[in-house]
Amino acid sequence: MPKPLSRILVIEDEPLVLREILKGLNAAARTLDNPFGIAFGGVATAQEALAAIESDGDIQAVIVDDKLYTLAGNGKRAGAKTLQMSALELVQRITGLRPELNVYILIAKEQEDEVVDALFTEAVDGYFYREERDYRGIYRILNAQIQEKARTPFTDQLKNYVWMAKDQWHTPGHSSGESLRGSPWVNDFYEFMGDHVFDADLSVSVPMLDSLMEPKGVIAEAQALAAKAFGARRTFFATNGTSTANKVIFQTLLAPGEKLLLDRNCHKSVHHGVVLSGAQPVYLDSALNRKFGLYGPVSKKTILEAIRRHPDAEALILTSCTYDGLRYDLAPIVAAAHAKGIKVIVDEAWYGFARFHPAFRPTAMEAGADYATQSTHKVLSAFSQASMIHVNDPGFREHLFRENFNMHTSTSPQYALIASLDVARKQAVMEGYKLLARTLMLARELREQINSTDMFRVLELEDLLPDEVRHDGIRLDPTKVTVDVSGCGYTVDELQKELFDRYNIQIEKSTFNTITLLLTIGTTRSKVSRLYDALMRIAREKRAARRLVRTPEIPAFTKLRYLPRDAYYCGGELVPVFDDQERVNRALRGRICADGIVPYPPGIPVLVPGQLITPDIAEYLARLLRSQKRIELHGIVHEGYQPCVRALRPQEEKALRRIG
Repeated sequence: MPKPLSRILVIEDEPLVLREILKGLNAAARTLDNPFGIAFGGVATAQEALAAIESDGDIQAVIVDDKLYTLAGNGKRAGAKTLQMSALELVQRITGLRPELNVYILIAKEQEDEVVDALFTEAVDGYFYREERDYRGIYRILNAQIQEKARTPFTDQLKNYVWMAKDQWHTPGHSSGESLRGSPWVNDFYEFMGDHVFDADLSVSVPMLDSLMEPKGVIAEAQALAAKAFGARRTFFATNGTSTANKVIFQTLLAPGEKLLLDRNCHKSVHHGVVLSGAQPVYLDSALNRKFGLYGPVSKKTILEAIRRHPDAEALILTSCTYDGLRYDLAPIVAAAHAKGIKVIVDEAWYGFARFHPAFRPTAMEAGADYATQSTHKVLSAFSQASMIHVNDPGFREHLFRENFNMHTSTSPQYALIASLDVARKQAVMEGYKLLARTLMLARELREQINSTDMFRVLELEDLLPDEVRHDGIRLDPTKVTVDVSGCGYTVDELQKELFDRYNIQIEKSTFNTITLLLTIGTTRSKVSRLYDALMRIAREKRAARRLVRTPEIPAFTKLRYLPRDAYYCGGELVPVFDDQERVNRALRGRICADGIVPYPPGIPVLVPGQLITPDIAEYLARLLRSQKRIELHGIVHEGYQPCVRALRPQEEKALRRIG
């Protein structure tokens, strides 16, 4: 197994002093315990330092001389020195580039107060006196700091408990796999999953493993480390996915009837959260790229206008980045919302890695958002369902949040999920920059290779942006690669089947004329090569292009007549989409939907509970149901072969308070 390497960069402008420091520190690293492979290197200028930090993902910490000078030239007095860059500016540049690095300052004792005051608000981990030359002491501090970053308090405790091999007189029923091991019927499952899956599947009856519902021990420690890593005041581990995380925040911030601004293109968990919280949603239509059937962000103009018109809203939720990799210019939107006292929630389900490489920043937290939810399992090394909630809300009501969190959290959480969050945070901090740099390089290579087929074409930002958001500062996450497949001679469904059956490749998602590929820190060059080979072979078949059937465009949002929660909890009645002559049922027109009706793809609700059903919407549903292309329609109820919509009865409408 490869051993870790931790480089420490010393930035000192005096060559002889730098040489002496490096000699002393490397000697200490050789003679003292060095489990993290600590090695010291040095540079004489700030620019060299920044270049090294940008290019070397193994750098874990820097030691900066508080004043970096350079010998003057260009006719100035021989031997004179000019200041290269202040420690303050350099520290800001370093943390702007890689906030996960530990930063220490070399200072003269007589300048201690001056330097510490100047750097008080910066991310400085400590100070060393230049004159002391206590290299072994400095090494021990740096080694301890790296050890602290590399800790996984919950995972370590979980492993410790497993190694204790305690007899279990508590849940779960499989008792460390004893019920499966050796069984003639289910031992194959035990062998497939492995010993430790069952050994680590434990119960809340084990106090030393802490409680997710009221953490005070190792889970609390793991969450605190995650908060520091992701730039949040508080972080909470969620084992029910970001879907539940969104609902927890809604119930914390919103009382029944209070307003919420939200993009219609948000995940269905947001719409479910509206029902559960009883909020009054103000839906904002997403921008649509009609050429490729892609739904993008809400335009900045629409968002700012909604904030202006609804200053009484309690919260605004946006998805950044979108499934296709489009991310908002969040800072001005957050500032506008905060100016009206509106909390900002950002669903970062697809963007949880962004903190760890400057190509992806700023994150929602860095842009000033109050809450961010992240699917750590989607883009980092956590198990499915493992997510995080990050909080920067200065008015955070912890007790209320905890009550809502516990309302949704299982009293028997899967400890492997918690451990995977702990490990995912460690990896992101220790090697996330290096892994993401590799992912970006592979994304560039993959784009070039796909375009070289002359059959498939990667869509860039200009291709993806709908017209109404072209000047909104939208950026593209390059790890989401959307490919135009309209010229390959296959339908999208046929192409997906060909890739799966013939080339063993499973893609992320598709529209009627695109496929989307997701690159992560687990993407390898071998996978890129196999995908390129598959697409090149398909391109060489030179099939004639076919007319692809465009998915019907979702109608604009109509009217919300009643609160979604009120409509949802009505009994309603089932109204068929088609009449006896298989025409669109006119009886649907003017009715109020009681469910969310969500065509997938793209996963945007055409109807939400409490919404008015218009002729256009009824026609849209009918077209989807008649389509040859298989599209899931969540929320449609089938009575026998007859597709129906649950709608409010007239007497139920009379009992509800109308809002629009």
